[in-house]
Amino acid sequence: ENLCGFIFKSDSPSSGMERVKVYDEKGMPAKTGVGIFARIFMEHFPLLPVEDEGRLHDAGLRENFIERIFTLQRWREIRNGKTVRGALVDFHARHKLLLLSHSTKLYQAMGKLVAAQKSLSIQDLLQQYELLLMEALKLKTTPKKNVNVLQHMMGYFRQQLSADEKKELLDIIDHYQKGFLPLIVPLTLINHYVRKFDQPYLKQQVYLNPHPLELQLRNHV
Repeated sequence: ENLCGFIFKSDSPSSGMERVKVYDEKGMPAKTGVGIFARIFMEHFPLLPVEDEGRLHDAGLRENFIERIFTLQRWREIRNGKTVRGALVDFHARHKLLLLSHSTKLYQAMGKLVAAQKSLSIQDLLQQYELLLMEALKLKTTPKKNVNVLQHMMGYFRQQLSADEKKELLDIIDHYQKGFLPLIVPLTLINHYVRKFDQPYLKQQVYLNPHPLELQLRNHV
């Protein structure tokens, strides 16, 4: 069905993703099971983004799930294209900061794979890259990881920003790290500088706009 994600029904004996009640011989329940359908589905589609409907009430988990869905769709467009090897280099470059916000280690492993792509068949290359891509995105972002990315982006404006503008941006990043502001606040300011100074590298970075703004997934503290 060309699915990009799947949401399971909480506590369902068939579709529960986790913590499904399992009854012992005495009829006592323990939330240690996985729904029959959910288990088989996840075994058959191990790389597909899946989530439990109840867990989607958690803002961080919801953002991670939706981000994986949109990234998988972008990846499939590359994977099914005609000029795969060149498109892969471009895809990896555009997703650099997004991947770094999840895992520096896996980003570096993906970079080595892209650099050595000529030694692999197209099938092996795509299979290995997709595995690393989805493994990386499964790892949660954290304020610390995001701050590293924000500071990295700020480095592209060191020559253009005034002392006051640098201080303002650093203060906003610090307030985000301390939990006083949502991620959307420093990103909005950085997006402003990207447009103002027409920064070509950052303009192509998916991290700045990984999913529709209307979903408000980065508005939580």
